[in-house]
Amino acid sequence: MKNGIFFLVITLVTACLLAFRNPENETTRNKLPNIIFIMGDDLSMTDTEPFGSTQVRTPNMVRLAKEGLCLDNMFNMIPICAPTRQSLLTGLGPVRNGAFPNHSQIYPGIKTLPVYLKELGYNVALAGKRHYAPEAAYPFDFLGGRDHDDGSGQDIDLIKAEDYIKKSTGKPFFLMFTSNQPHSPWTRGNQKAYDPQKIKLGANMVDTPLTRNQMAKYFAEITYLDSLVGVCLDMVERSGQKENTVVMFATEQGNSFPFSKWTLYDQGLRSGFIVRWPGKVKPGTRNAAMVEYPDILPTLIDIAGGNPFKINTGSNDANGNAGFDGLSFKKVLLGQASAFREEVYGVNTTRGIIDGSDAYASRSVRNLDYLYIRNLNYQARYANVVTNSALFKTWVAKDSVRATAYVTRPEEELYNVKSDPYQLTNLAANAKFKTVKAQLRTKLDAFMKQQGDKGIETEMQAMERQPKNKAE
Repeated sequence: MKNGIFFLVITLVTACLLAFRNPENETTRNKLPNIIFIMGDDLSMTDTEPFGSTQVRTPNMVRLAKEGLCLDNMFNMIPICAPTRQSLLTGLGPVRNGAFPNHSQIYPGIKTLPVYLKELGYNVALAGKRHYAPEAAYPFDFLGGRDHDDGSGQDIDLIKAEDYIKKSTGKPFFLMFTSNQPHSPWTRGNQKAYDPQKIKLGANMVDTPLTRNQMAKYFAEITYLDSLVGVCLDMVERSGQKENTVVMFATEQGNSFPFSKWTLYDQGLRSGFIVRWPGKVKPGTRNAAMVEYPDILPTLIDIAGGNPFKINTGSNDANGNAGFDGLSFKKVLLGQASAFREEVYGVNTTRGIIDGSDAYASRSVRNLDYLYIRNLNYQARYANVVTNSALFKTWVAKDSVRATAYVTRPEEELYNVKSDPYQLTNLAANAKFKTVKAQLRTKLDAFMKQQGDKGIETEMQAMERQPKNKAE
């Protein structure tokens, strides 16, 4: 009887071990995750519910946040559409990759996200706004969409994206959905959903009727974008692959009101970022680690089973390093780290944008406490499409001091980002902060040197980086 029980136990243990070593189980256990990356356009992170808004309705972003992780300190490196995307897709800073003005192109030989992930066995597609160049350097399977939306007809057909997912059987997929919303002219969504008179404006805004009316339209487009986020989440549910699909959502740079997009203030560079990864990312959590857009590609490669630390990007920095400027923050996502970068950096050029200053070069460095900005051509008048708008004229009429602060800036700016979240009080001339300013200035000098950024000289080369010499 004892011998019978012994042999039965041995048989069961052997069967379990064989099942565990079964190739099919091994494949399932080590299966690479699918990845869906959703990106807004000109969306300030604080205008979404997961990042503090109490007036803009974004229920699907809330849904994603409850099932995932919010990164509270994600930053762009450049607050303009095309350069933002290309720093993300190359893992390199905008001066180093060549795409530092708007509507620009990266240097020949630089590898990009679709190249890396295809090498790792992924099907790689993009639906929506491309806004990168040259197109040959970004071999996505393009599923259609517009680079700009005027509100006419259908902006995006996400059925094609769902069909792509269905056809990706046997291979993991990476699907990037890059929405046009809420980029102006703010024509999507229910335009009556928000009452301009009830809107609460940030401390960095000038309260005028036109500001309120345009803000209401902008809010309506955010809610419209949120509905598209919901379509994507439902698409994953229907695929039956939710448990093996990473979903990421990024707000991009700030909105196109003054002191946001086209600037290096937090309203221009700080980005909302949410990640859902079932079984890996703890639901309903937040992490304050500082990360920046060039870190996203190395992280995606890490998630997809590659080694981002051994990659030659096709571009050497000024120190001879051929690797990414970004680093994988996978450990942050997994809850294994609560700190990542000590500083993040910013670059902005007005040369080549619609109604932009001939050359108004700005550079910045930010840590968890302070933001330092250097305006290299501070003697000039800062200009862009906003400064020539009807809205800005109402600002000048209502509060000329605040309006002037947008177009006339000092050589150096320093802000305590904790006590002054809208960067309203410049501390650069305050002797109490001399040491802080000097330390950040040194950090910024080292970053510019590593990037091959020669400041004004680099700014004057911006037009050469625009293949069609377009502007926005």
